[in-house]
Amino acid sequence: MLKIVEHDSFLQPYEGALQARLDYAKRKEYELTGGQPLKEWADGYLYFGLHLEQDEWVLREWAPNATAIYLKGDTNNWEKREEWRLQPIGNGVWEGRWPKQWLQHGQLFKLLVEWQGGWGERIPSYAQRVVQDDNTKLFSAQVWDLPLPTASRRRTDGECYGGAPLFIYECHIGMAGEQEKVSTYEEFRVNVLPRVADLGYNCIQIMAIQEHPYYGSFGYHVSNFFAASSRFGTPEELKALIDDAHSRGMAVIMDIVHSHAVKNELEGLGNFDGTPYQYFHDGARREHPAWDSLCFNYGKNEVMHFLLSNCKFWLDVYDFDGFRFDGVTSMMYLSHGLGEDFNGYGSYFNGNEDGDAICYLTLANKLIHEVKPWAITIAEDISGMPGLAQPMEDGGIGFDYRLAMGIPDFWIKYIKEVKDEDWKAGHIYYEMTNRRQDEKTISYAESHDQALVGDKTIIFRLIDSDMYWHFEHGHSTYMVDRGIALHKMIRLMTASTINGGYLTFMGNEFGHPEWIDFPRQGNGWSYKYARRQWSLVDHANYYFADLNRFDKAMVTLLKKHLKPCKDKYGKHLPYDEKLWDNEGDQVVAFRRGKLIFVFNWNGQKSFSDYGILTKEGKYQILLDTDNPSFAGFGLNDDTVEHFTQPDPLYKKQKKGWLKLYLPARSALVLKQIN
Repeated sequence: MLKIVEHDSFLQPYEGALQARLDYAKRKEYELTGGQPLKEWADGYLYFGLHLEQDEWVLREWAPNATAIYLKGDTNNWEKREEWRLQPIGNGVWEGRWPKQWLQHGQLFKLLVEWQGGWGERIPSYAQRVVQDDNTKLFSAQVWDLPLPTASRRRTDGECYGGAPLFIYECHIGMAGEQEKVSTYEEFRVNVLPRVADLGYNCIQIMAIQEHPYYGSFGYHVSNFFAASSRFGTPEELKALIDDAHSRGMAVIMDIVHSHAVKNELEGLGNFDGTPYQYFHDGARREHPAWDSLCFNYGKNEVMHFLLSNCKFWLDVYDFDGFRFDGVTSMMYLSHGLGEDFNGYGSYFNGNEDGDAICYLTLANKLIHEVKPWAITIAEDISGMPGLAQPMEDGGIGFDYRLAMGIPDFWIKYIKEVKDEDWKAGHIYYEMTNRRQDEKTISYAESHDQALVGDKTIIFRLIDSDMYWHFEHGHSTYMVDRGIALHKMIRLMTASTINGGYLTFMGNEFGHPEWIDFPRQGNGWSYKYARRQWSLVDHANYYFADLNRFDKAMVTLLKKHLKPCKDKYGKHLPYDEKLWDNEGDQVVAFRRGKLIFVFNWNGQKSFSDYGILTKEGKYQILLDTDNPSFAGFGLNDDTVEHFTQPDPLYKKQKKGWLKLYLPARSALVLKQIN
């Protein structure tokens, strides 16, 4: 019996489907590799594209429908010339060879691809450097003859970075600066990375790395899969950023987009060799019905080679530590998950699965962990597919983590639709911990999705326009005080209940006051809202600084004290123990190891000598959301040690009552110290 079925008896009726899924992945792997390791086979970036091999340039391209291919660019005045013609060498592959002096570093070039009845200019599919002309706005490949620096280190530690849970800082390079412009890799390295390290995050997740023609797509309409976006700087500058993060003890993962591709033909893979189906499905399955993009055909071996090589490329060449896979739900189902409710296990095994896509994801995870055993892979999936974040050999798809996408949806719904006096502490706790216990998740209160124009961040939903006029010390209103208190509690509740990791989006940790709106026609192509205002958090008199200080204290505490997700034998540990849940008081408490978390969601009542039954001993407050340094009212003396009071009923269990003062809308974290 497969292990995932052993762990979940409700999967027994579908064990045959799960076994067939695993068998198909194994057969496909052998079909692709002939038995060699995936990491040795997935090296397309070393073969295809433009490379300097000894004393000549070599360019190879897969274009089975092409009748002729030429290189044209700065070196030949952008003319079609016979000496720049590539030759077919079999299996749809074309190759061109030219003396080293014929191409120079920095020169621009494209391919002229001809086919029966037509032709088009194309950027090589494996191009590793693509730039945009400031005047024409057209993209071209660029000769790049500078070897990347050797990595400063190669990690060999385990699944949790440094032995702690993951605390991920999601960021976008271009909008990371305060100036109204596109920020750079180097500016991020110098100005933002130290802030992230100071807050205590041990992983950064970088969006929009793969080149994309439309800046406002947030990097999700990729055109050139092997090219780090030149908008933000050079390959060397990206590599320097990654190395700097590594030197600070931080992992670096990237948002990788293999779920679809931009429809563009001049910049991307659409109609590359004159056929619509070279990389993508033909017919009705070619275009994504919701994203205005093209859907990869994962059943084609050449497409598998392209995408798997892409995974290895970013790990090998730039030394990324893993990936957050975008749009996994869209990949796994023929319906792309659109209109599906996924309200039962039958929803996952009803013939709606895309077996080829699931096979690709399974082999991608295997490859990534062959290249880097400590790599981090995270799946963005809203469907709840069983086994998504379990090992391939157990019958799973192999991701290390899945995003807990229901949590931010819950918080927004609760804030919008439920009155404060109706917030149910136990229900909140349930929503934070309602997950598959045999899979690790990344929890988050909000990501970039909630910060985009058209939506609202948590701080904006709580405080709204009062942020503009009353966010300075001494000028707060009830809305500001309430919003600040709940902002801290929501984050602490989300982060303290993790069973894998926690994520925040750049700026949201300190309550950034503006939404994200990329330059577009509707806003006059303005960069005003596509940036982060760090000066606000640096202003000691604004509450942004207090929220930032709280986030640092929270991350530092939890990173130090929360247990790893598994013990050394691979067995999942119990995540927490609920100690108290009183719906009328709106108080909930739970224990994790030696830490006790107590939340009073009541906005009207503070409680004196509130009893929490727990292990007898002495306890010390480590974190208090009501502390004045976090823009609280300071109603507790956090230096006081607390002793449990004995109760004859619980003497044998060695439990007693921990009596606490719980101010309204506040939370405490205490540690047992003996």
